[in-house]
Amino acid sequence: MKACADCGPCLMKRILFQARLAGTGKEFESVKECMGLYSSLMTPDVCSADIATKVHALSYSIMGVSDPYRTMKEDADRVVERYISQAEEFIRNSPDRFRAAVQVSIIGNIMDFGSGIAIDDPEEFGRMFDGLLAEGIGSDETDELRELVEASGTVLYAFDNCGEGLLDRFLIREIRAMGKRVVGVVRGKPVLNDVSMEDAIRAGLDRELDRIVTTGDFAIGFPREFTDPGFLEEYSRAGVMICKGMANYESLSDRDLPVPTAFLLRAKCRPVAASLNVPVGTNTVRIKRAL
Repeated sequence: MKACADCGPCLMKRILFQARLAGTGKEFESVKECMGLYSSLMTPDVCSADIATKVHALSYSIMGVSDPYRTMKEDADRVVERYISQAEEFIRNSPDRFRAAVQVSIIGNIMDFGSGIAIDDPEEFGRMFDGLLAEGIGSDETDELRELVEASGTVLYAFDNCGEGLLDRFLIREIRAMGKRVVGVVRGKPVLNDVSMEDAIRAGLDRELDRIVTTGDFAIGFPREFTDPGFLEEYSRAGVMICKGMANYESLSDRDLPVPTAFLLRAKCRPVAASLNVPVGTNTVRIKRAL
């Protein structure tokens, strides 16, 4: 997805939020230097995620903290655990368990802190849980996703946010119950509140999967080049890749991909919603067919 004017203020809110979260007193320097870099990179011809990756790399360097979201990520997992039984009941009582698991997976995508487009504290999720579940899937290509999964031997599952990852377990279980091998994809290095290898193991996601690989590098979503050997091995054998969240969508939606890709997300901002041709706030399942 290409960058647009809305991306600048959103990104700077996040830079300030995480600088305060880090608590190193580098708020002014972080915003000043990152604004300068963003201004030099901003062009409507460049992927929004590629710009954000470079700006966040500078922000982390200035803060001098490798994982400013660590405590918030742990809090997010603890908050979501309170709603696991409700999610299980919702899926169990549904006439279509696969679709219900997709829906549960997507509502976790609200766990997106610091940009002003979602929530800024994990505790907010609890107050929204029932309402989010009642919204359903507004733009729904779940049946096509089901067909792709049924035709696959291996399914790649690219995680997004901590907390959200715990709700992804239900969809992963449904896919594995179909006899499919599921390989999780996590961030290569800590970035934002996204699931890293350390986070996945702490939350027990490794026990839900046949294997976990990484995106390789520090990146918002996926890096421009796929470099992780484990990911490349699994990508070559996958029948479909499921990608959670806006960052994965932003980084991959305009690229020519050899594997069908299913984006499961909540369209939380105007640029992403416009790209998907849906209203802001729409829970979405969108398929990008392979070349």
